[in-house]
Amino acid sequence: MKKRHGKRYREAAKLVGENTLVDPAEAIKVLKQAPKAKFDETVECAIRLGIDPKQADQQVRGTVALPAGTGKKVRLLVFAKGEKAKEAEAAGADMIGAEDVVEKIQGGWMEFDVAVATPDMMSTVGKLGRILGPRGLMPNPKSGTVTFDLAKAVKEFKAGKIEYRTEKAGVIHAPIGKVSFTEEQLLQNFSSLMDAVVRAKPAASKGEYLMSITLSTTHGPGIKVNPAKAQALTKAATA
Repeated sequence: MKKRHGKRYREAAKLVGENTLVDPAEAIKVLKQAPKAKFDETVECAIRLGIDPKQADQQVRGTVALPAGTGKKVRLLVFAKGEKAKEAEAAGADMIGAEDVVEKIQGGWMEFDVAVATPDMMSTVGKLGRILGPRGLMPNPKSGTVTFDLAKAVKEFKAGKIEYRTEKAGVIHAPIGKVSFTEEQLLQNFSSLMDAVVRAKPAASKGEYLMSITLSTTHGPGIKVNPAKAQALTKAATA
């Protein structure tokens, strides 16, 4: 059965050429001009990479600090004990604990967006691998979520640092802000994400790396961005 879209979606789609590749700035401008929802929609970026996601040496994963933030209040959980727990609390973590929080999560509690842990807590947190792993919430050194520098980690994630990672199909989905952001703020965030992804290109990945890029809002149509022009915005392109 063919999917039927609502009136607002159809009106927004009229602003977008179905097979047209546009400049990143133009794509953001179109998103801002589209009919608005009754809430502040998230602007999402989908990047399809020319990698083999089945190969361990071609995984793309990391973190990037979005200059304008995400526009979302981040609920941050920290696994720590003693002085490190106090450090996390002082930095502004929303929930802090150890074995007690592990048991709480095993019981179904999931009221957090990011989980950070000190290295010495990972033997305990490891029990949550099957729960947090599929949700992309498992602390990992590569994403900066396993660290003894909790003050820095908490402040960065609260300020708009996000984690990105390839899914099974070799696609990265990441938020770059809210529709209420200015065009300049969204473009800054987009450029920062693209720079991080380009720099994270695996050495084992050959041929074309940025296969396609699409920007969209929560309930809006996707706008196809020209990969070459997107890469031209990055620091990696001029390094």
